[in-house]
Amino acid sequence: MRTGAVVIGGDYQGLGIVRSLGRHGVPVLVLDNERSIAAASRYTGKVVRVPGLRDDEDTLRALDGLRRRFGLAGWVLYATREETVAALSRHRADLARHWRVPTPDWDSVRYAWDKRETYRLAQKLGIGVPRSWFPMDEADLAQVDGDGPFAVKPAIKEHFFYATGVKAWRADGRAELLAAFRRAAAVVPAGEVVVQELVPGGGETQLAWCGLFRDGRPVASMTARRLRQHPSEFGRASTFVETVAAPELEGPSTRFLAAIGYHGLVEVEYKVDPRDGEPKLLDVNARTWGYHTLGRAAGVDFPYLLFLDQLGRPVPRVAARPGVRWIRLATDLPNAVVDWRAGRLRTGAYLASLLRVRTEAVLSWSDPLPALYEVALAPHLATSRGL
Repeated sequence: MRTGAVVIGGDYQGLGIVRSLGRHGVPVLVLDNERSIAAASRYTGKVVRVPGLRDDEDTLRALDGLRRRFGLAGWVLYATREETVAALSRHRADLARHWRVPTPDWDSVRYAWDKRETYRLAQKLGIGVPRSWFPMDEADLAQVDGDGPFAVKPAIKEHFFYATGVKAWRADGRAELLAAFRRAAAVVPAGEVVVQELVPGGGETQLAWCGLFRDGRPVASMTARRLRQHPSEFGRASTFVETVAAPELEGPSTRFLAAIGYHGLVEVEYKVDPRDGEPKLLDVNARTWGYHTLGRAAGVDFPYLLFLDQLGRPVPRVAARPGVRWIRLATDLPNAVVDWRAGRLRTGAYLASLLRVRTEAVLSWSDPLPALYEVALAPHLATSRGL
């Protein structure tokens, strides 16, 4: 059997990987613990559903079961979720005996996994970050300067997101800060609550540097403005994104990734602070990101480039062209209605933004079934994962 890929997680992000590889004739198996739209793609060869993929033990058991059942020696593993990244990274040496594992070692990934590590290293490297505090208890909140607004969020997202369904809470004053801290401290272990200054601005200030990084430099890259997200303030995922020219992001992104010895696909998120014009680093995603299919529309097919890299084949140096737009209508449209009702979005401006959309996250005329499947699954996805 030709060398193929196992995509772990078959939502719209996984679907993008399946289509990228399938269009190049790469065999693809989707592994998931949920009903997922990638199962309906014409490019998916096999679908295996397992009871769980939330922790290391479940993930390793599932992969061992695939190997024993199908062989798949030397196939490439693609992670789409943070907990999968952590599992592959922590057990990379053992997994690499049977698989190609593009996820880096834990010594590298831990700087993306834990925001305390992210922000400390960024500051050491001279990369701007929002003012952040890591209180161990309520008494430590006295060290937090100012009256807000603040973002109260977890250092490790997976300990928090599945329990609350959100990425962060906003606190507009000291009383709200104390209340939000207490709510967060009831969910995550002591020391994992991050209090962060909330950088002003909306989608126009949210930028990202995306790339395939290798040997201390980017091989393929894309810079994007994350104009809209769901929910609007602390988005779980981007819903409307446009490629832009933002060369100022490559320097800090390269310094950070080179410092941790990173190899693979990555998204580095920033928010430009209007008070000083400096991009402030917010997050590092050590995997494909939700809107990675924007890359293919803009000339950079990230999942396939990673596949070439893992097979030791030449990888062309490419950069995405600016001005290409991506949307995920399943979340962008409902969120636009919420923003319109709140007076944050004008109907004309929203409709105008749709005119030059180049690619949709799920809808594809050459592979239509996943879009139909998503419509059928919409009630389930809305209640289980908020889409």
